[in-house]
Amino acid sequence: MKVAVVCSNGKVGKLVVKEAQAAGLKVTGFAREENKSEAKNFVQKDLFALTKADLEGFDVVVDAFGVWAEVDLPNHSKSLAHLCDLLSGTETRLVIVGGAGSLYVNKEHTVQVMDGPDFPDIFKPLASAQGKALENLRKRDDVKWTFISPAGDFRADDPKTGKWIWGGEELTLNSKGESIISYADYAAALVEEITKGHNIQKRISLVRE
Repeated sequence: MKVAVVCSNGKVGKLVVKEAQAAGLKVTGFAREENKSEAKNFVQKDLFALTKADLEGFDVVVDAFGVWAEVDLPNHSKSLAHLCDLLSGTETRLVIVGGAGSLYVNKEHTVQVMDGPDFPDIFKPLASAQGKALENLRKRDDVKWTFISPAGDFRADDPKTGKWIWGGEELTLNSKGESIISYADYAAALVEEITKGHNIQKRISLVRE
């Protein structure tokens, strides 16, 4: 299986490259700066400069794009739309590293995590931008997309446990009532979805077991 990891130099992108190669997948990293991941194949190119030809022949494209500065937040929607346009009408799957703020906290799916009174104000602009990108993505029936939201507490430096629980549109808690997952477990689970999952045009989510 051939996998492209777009924005492979990011924290999650580097871990996805590592896990995918360990799983025996043929990985190509794409990033605007020189290769900082373990990708054996690498193309130095900005996401917005990618063309249909760049992504031809891949079974899966992983979108690991992420920005934090408020001025750049609209690029969550713009970058995802660009990748969707490149993959439109193809058999290539698009697997997106998403956010947790847009997960629902009620069965009616009218209230999201970011709407809660305890959601930190500092993260609201990012959560809103990622939620808008997902909202736009839901309108695309021409792309085989899968949007994967992490748990509410997404920990960069926690170790890999190899144990996680899959969820859907709603915030899922583990047996301890926690919503936690490490970047390392998230990346490993994403690769599991690539190789075993069939969640086409769905948002799914993760929490540490």
